[in-house]
Amino acid sequence: MAARALRTKLLLVGSALCGGSGAAFIASSEDPSRSLKLCTNIPVRLFRNTLTAASIAFDYEYSLSGLAEGSSEKAKVKHEVHLRSAQKLQELCFKNGGIYIKLGQHIGQLDYLVPEEYVHTMRDSMLNKCPVSSYEQVCEVFKKEVGETPDKVFAEFDPVPIASASLAQVHVARTHGGEKVAVKVQHAHMTDTAAADTAAVGVIVNTLHRIFPSFDYRWLLDEMSESLPKELDFLVEAKNSEKCLDNFRKMSPHIAEYVYAPAVYWNLSSSKLLTMEFMDGAQVNDVAKIKKLGIQPYEVSKLVSQTFAEMMFKHGFVHCDPHAANLIVCPSGKRNIYGKQKPQLVLLDHGLYKELDFNTRFNYASLWKALVFSDANAIKQHSAKLGAGDDLYVLFAGILTMRPWKQVINTSADHLVIKGTTEDRSELQMYASQYFPQISELLRRLPRVILLMLKTNDCLRSVNNELVKGSSLESFLIVGKVSSEAVLEAKWSQKKSLVQWLKVWLEGFSVEARLWVMQFALWVLQVRKALTL
Repeated sequence: MAARALRTKLLLVGSALCGGSGAAFIASSEDPSRSLKLCTNIPVRLFRNTLTAASIAFDYEYSLSGLAEGSSEKAKVKHEVHLRSAQKLQELCFKNGGIYIKLGQHIGQLDYLVPEEYVHTMRDSMLNKCPVSSYEQVCEVFKKEVGETPDKVFAEFDPVPIASASLAQVHVARTHGGEKVAVKVQHAHMTDTAAADTAAVGVIVNTLHRIFPSFDYRWLLDEMSESLPKELDFLVEAKNSEKCLDNFRKMSPHIAEYVYAPAVYWNLSSSKLLTMEFMDGAQVNDVAKIKKLGIQPYEVSKLVSQTFAEMMFKHGFVHCDPHAANLIVCPSGKRNIYGKQKPQLVLLDHGLYKELDFNTRFNYASLWKALVFSDANAIKQHSAKLGAGDDLYVLFAGILTMRPWKQVINTSADHLVIKGTTEDRSELQMYASQYFPQISELLRRLPRVILLMLKTNDCLRSVNNELVKGSSLESFLIVGKVSSEAVLEAKWSQKKSLVQWLKVWLEGFSVEARLWVMQFALWVLQVRKALTL
């Protein structure tokens, strides 16, 4: 009876969705002449959504019914349901494309915040198997944007893309001036279908939340609704890339020459076409190619950590999609003391950025400083100021560091280092399963900008794991140093008396001393490791 009522409710919701989402699409269409063509596809997508949501909800309701909470049988069945449901959601994302791929990518980066079956299923497919637009569709976009086909705009244009993502694909071309360029072309009709697709995804998320109150990922829908229009405007992306480099030149000149973004060809770009300097290098997770370039992966890991620490804690303007496909490593032309090439990090895909206001940036930097230095009181204080409250700060610290609380407040130098062992992963997955309702509540409380910082941290953790097989103490030293510098700079800017000046100076001296001790501990650990080889 309950299952029949559930199916009836989902079908009623689906019917309402067809009308509401269709109206939203037609109202927001940029080209009414194509509305009829697109509307023939939208009802099919909406039907898929309703069917998938109903199938997933019914599977959970029916399969888990009557099983004892905490029993091994329920754990086994739940794993099987998670896996089946993740595969259904994956299939839906691929069939519908567009923002559904983006949603799948988001889910694949939420380590330990959603069941691991969803993370692994989405991560293994969404970044590398995105749908590709045909050359005819590419020509359609070119004609609408610049009035000519690619072969007229460029001296050479490869019709086969070298990469495809959720919203666009990239082609190699050569300008009439002879420069080799990368041309990012938005998938056809993305802007037209965005409103209907967002409404449809909203129904899936809201329906699952009504059925399973602990499944509350409405914040993810809110974030996508806010960020998607910006990501669909490539001129915004171009401006973001230039602002990013300008921030490094002005606020982080000590590493500015090691961080780069491709130059934009403004005369060959529009809101749906972006022409950039072609960059040749190694993808950040291609360790073998990085080594062939004469670069040590360990040095790349350090540069990635410092680049994003500077963005978060000093610039307050953060690239929030740093997965491996968006980070390229090139030789910088400079060498370290061992004669090895120093890396240059090239940042791609500047569509998703977030700005942190002064208070958010100060509290976030203060929180990471407290995490690195095992300061429990400061962790609680700044977690509360960022929205976690006095009751969930322990969980917040655990999500940020992926370490249990006993390790977070451990005073050993390497207390935050993740070894990447099976034991580590099992422990984290156990905590995620045990505290799933509390995690959902925490995500509901936190500002969306902090949720994007969590996503960014997950991406960076994945990149570092590829480079150094785990996380490194050096990375946390960098985070501790840059966050401490940002906190002190903020306090220096607000000092009003000699006493305050002296207090800040003493704090700076204390921080330097503690960082030196941690650096010495790192050196000792490296020597021990070398002696055991």
